Amino acid sequence: MIKLAGIDVGNDSVKVALDGSNEPILVPNVVAPGYDRHILQEEDSPLKALDVVIQSPKLGKRNQRYFVGLLAVENQDNTELEETDNKALSDQSLVVALTALAYAGVKSESLSTSTFASSDEVEYIVGTGLPVRTYAKFNRTFEERLVGEHEVTFLSTPQLRNRRVKVIIRRAIVSIEGAAALYHISTYDSLQIRDEEVYYGCIGVCEIGALTTDFPVVKRMSIDNQFSTGEQMGIATYLDPIMRDIEDLYGYRFPSRAKLVQRIRQRQFTIQRVGEGQADIKPIVDQYFGRAAVRIVEMIKKRWNKYPDIQCFYVIGGGAAALKPYLLEAAGSIRLRFVEDSELQNMYGYLKLAKSKSSQPSGV
Repeated sequence: MIKLAGIDVGNDSVKVALDGSNEPILVPNVVAPGYDRHILQEEDSPLKALDVVIQSPKLGKRNQRYFVGLLAVENQDNTELEETDNKALSDQSLVVALTALAYAGVKSESLSTSTFASSDEVEYIVGTGLPVRTYAKFNRTFEERLVGEHEVTFLSTPQLRNRRVKVIIRRAIVSIEGAAALYHISTYDSLQIRDEEVYYGCIGVCEIGALTTDFPVVKRMSIDNQFSTGEQMGIATYLDPIMRDIEDLYGYRFPSRAKLVQRIRQRQFTIQRVGEGQADIKPIVDQYFGRAAVRIVEMIKKRWNKYPDIQCFYVIGGGAAALKPYLLEAAGSIRLRFVEDSELQNMYGYLKLAKSKSSQPSGV
């Protein structure tokens, strides 16, 4: 049976939602070279120890072993995406995406009891997306990299040890980040219209990601080619100097952006220094996030001035959730719209687009 999935291949994390499942899967977009681990106590969740070998004709290096997501976040040899990376071409993003899809497929079938070298097969139609500036040139390339047969073997992952999963992607429907989120905001799960103002209106979107900030303008659910744009900056632009300042001031090193974001989301601004001393990193975060908010609000103003027909601006994405209080302060009298679970809106939009187009022929 073919499953429908929405997958947001974010620069900070990969998020997956399956049709009929209420629980999205989030995997930090971080990888590290895999090796035989010395396990003193097995992790209590597969997501905490994604240790995989991936075989795919779409990867530059085949049959490589990787630590993925949370297992890689603390690894000193990990890699995160940089501003020069293109997620449509990135092997790292494909590795994390295939791992997440393999896990989602196994989880949805409740195949938690594994036998040695047991094998499963999961077929997908996926909805996904790219930033505004990347979409026009690379949407076909991204689609071609996803579609096909891939194999993910879980090694030391708890509950999935030595389980091999063939991931078959029959079709990939690639749309534009931010616009997909708006589709989700304006429709029910049945795809019927929920908010006519948004669905039929002229709406601006500011989608703040890790490495990009997109400004699609959506009119009656169609992208405005002339006024939609994107900037090659995101919240990571400010996370990197925050980590440098913390290391310079307090000698405390975050192993990855994902680890710092985890702290900020949990509002845990106190770090433990060597010995028994502690330090408050909130003033550093406030300084950089305040600057980021001012810059983003200025970009929104410019968009609105260029196209005054825009009725309202939605600010979404993982960056929107982190920057919300700073954005509200920087915006002053300008009203910006925010939504709950901001970082998941694109993923749910991609799932709905996969739903709406899965019954159409591939050529449409």
